[in-house]
Amino acid sequence: MCPHTNGDSAPTDPSQMVPVDISNGTSHQASTQTNGHAATNGSAKQRTNPYAPRASDFLSNISNFSIIESTLREGEQFANAFFDTKTKIAIAKALDAFGVEYIELTSPAASEQSRKDCEAICKLGLKAKILTHIRCHMDDARIAVETGVDGVDVVIGTSSFLREFSHGKDMAYITKTAIEVIEYVKSKGIEVRFSSEDSFRSDLVDLLSIYQTVDKIGVNRVGIADTVGCANPRQVYDLVRTLRGVVKCDIEIHLHNDTGMAIANAYTALEAGATHIDTSVLGIGERVGITPLGGLVACLYAANPEYVKSKYNLPMLREIENLVAEAVEVNIPFMNPITGYCAFTHKAGIHAKAILNNPSTYEILKPEDFGLTRYVSIGHRLTGWNAVKSRVEQLGLKLTDDEIKDVTAKIKELADVRTQSMDDVDTLLRVYHSGIQSGELAIGQKEALDRLLRKHREGQDATTSRDNSISRPASPTQA
Repeated sequence: MCPHTNGDSAPTDPSQMVPVDISNGTSHQASTQTNGHAATNGSAKQRTNPYAPRASDFLSNISNFSIIESTLREGEQFANAFFDTKTKIAIAKALDAFGVEYIELTSPAASEQSRKDCEAICKLGLKAKILTHIRCHMDDARIAVETGVDGVDVVIGTSSFLREFSHGKDMAYITKTAIEVIEYVKSKGIEVRFSSEDSFRSDLVDLLSIYQTVDKIGVNRVGIADTVGCANPRQVYDLVRTLRGVVKCDIEIHLHNDTGMAIANAYTALEAGATHIDTSVLGIGERVGITPLGGLVACLYAANPEYVKSKYNLPMLREIENLVAEAVEVNIPFMNPITGYCAFTHKAGIHAKAILNNPSTYEILKPEDFGLTRYVSIGHRLTGWNAVKSRVEQLGLKLTDDEIKDVTAKIKELADVRTQSMDDVDTLLRVYHSGIQSGELAIGQKEALDRLLRKHREGQDATTSRDNSISRPASPTQA
């Protein structure tokens, strides 16, 4: 359950919620379920994903893409970021264990320590290819190729804003320098990507012209950058698809999130034929950052779960996000895809009933694929008796459906005053069960239930008082 501004909130500790058995995706109706789907005539009914890539999407790379993970480059531009060498190595190893295809590092020309860190990570022997990101300048290129990287990402601004107010160069100069830098990097036998900066505010003719030029001399990838986060999915699709018809090389896209479009734009870029997506952990980067790794993975998993599971070690995601969050001193947002603490928590009674019968009713992502657990929150006024029944069964108590509905009404009554913790709910269920078994309680006897609860509390208070007196050391006058 997510917190409300009025203070009516449930505990965030998983121990305060009902864990739902995910071994077969079911609870008390397991006999009628198969792998999280309703069974029909003894066999699982096959369901198709209407949002999965279609055969007609001949340009789509939704199931054929690579991630260029830029936490150690773009992420260093985040306001809170300072990664020492030890932290950089830990993040690089974690990303490699997750399975990203590329790890991009800050330019070694940025500082002497950046150069040393780049060399240190290149020597780790990671499976991921190591890239560094440089200005379109021969001095930067000479430094970069000496670090041992697998590839160099070259960038220069092409919009009128950047040409006038940043580097002050015209397109003729940009093209000439790009050719010089690319040919030099290629001569060293390593990958090279050329990207424009502020692509969506650049002249289309200028963009296509320079992309065609670098493609002809053998660049591995061309890059599109939504540097200010101004693009929308339709604009992204149009530009990527147009570019796909102009160049033969791969297409990379770098998307800022200033208007909240980064994940949607990344997905759309893949649909249009892009091959590589830049991400950072938790989306950290300049201003509000870029496409978040976790959010993109969630989006692509929804389209093709088996493909994403085959590519990446999904249970590593939470560990990576915790590592980076601690390093930059931020909390993981409650609404974060996959790892936010509300991501797999179900509250409403109608939702809870359906989830207990078949998790696919209200989940497009399977928490078990990410090493996580779903929870049903029941100590609140919106709870339903099906969710309470699941908890009764977990506690090993024997109550009829009518009895469970009766005790659910009591939970709602108490939750109208304050949200009940899981301990509160469990105590109520055990006291109710004990009263039913002993004959002291029957359905609808509210006063009898209140009396039993009061008696239980008084017994607990007496026990606590006795334990405190026994543990209290004797005073000097009593010695």
